[in-house]
Amino acid sequence: MALSDIDRSLLEACLAHQEGSWEKFVDRFTGLVFHVINHTSQSRSIVLSPADRDDLAGEVMLAIVRDNFAVLRRFRGKSSLATYLTVIARRVVVRKLLDSRSASPLAAMTHWGQSPESGIAIATNTDVEARISNLEEVERLLGQLDQADAAVVRMYHLEGKSYQEISRVTGMPSGSVGPVLSRARSKLRGMPH
Repeated sequence: MALSDIDRSLLEACLAHQEGSWEKFVDRFTGLVFHVINHTSQSRSIVLSPADRDDLAGEVMLAIVRDNFAVLRRFRGKSSLATYLTVIARRVVVRKLLDSRSASPLAAMTHWGQSPESGIAIATNTDVEARISNLEEVERLLGQLDQADAAVVRMYHLEGKSYQEISRVTGMPSGSVGPVLSRARSKLRGMPH
C-alpha cells in the first residue's frame, strides 16, 4: 500500500514544524503504537503494566522526534506510513524489552566478544534480537520436538540463556549446544506449519 495523501500531508506538516502537526500525528498513530506494544509483548509472553505500556509508547515517540524527526526524514514513501511506523515501533519495543532484561552482560555487548570477567564468548544485542524475532515460530512448533531438544531450544530462545548457562543446566558440553539447536531448527523447518 502506498503513502496516502492524508499521511503525506501530515508527514510534510510535521517535518515543516507546522503548529499542531505533531499533535495530529500523535492522535493518528498512538493506537498503532499501542497495538505494536501489545502484540510484541504478548507474542513473547511478557506481561506489561499500563505504566510499562505508556513508557514504551513514549520511547517510540521519542525515537520518532529524535534528531529533528530523522526517522520520518528517512521514510521514502514506498509503503504506507503506518507500515513504516509499525517497523520502527517494533524495533524500539524489542530493544527496550531487551534492555529491561539487561541484568546480564549479554545486552551490554555491541559485538561478539569476550566477557571481561570470564573470558567467555557472549552474544550481541543483534543476536538477542534475532532470538526474539524467531520466538513466535519457536513457541508454535516447540511441542513437536523431543523433550531434550525442546528443553535446549526453550532455554536458548525463550529464556535467553547462553550456551554456557545451558551447559551448566543440562550437563551437556557447551560446544554441543549449537549443534543441538541446529538439528532442532532443521527438524522444525521440515515439519508442517
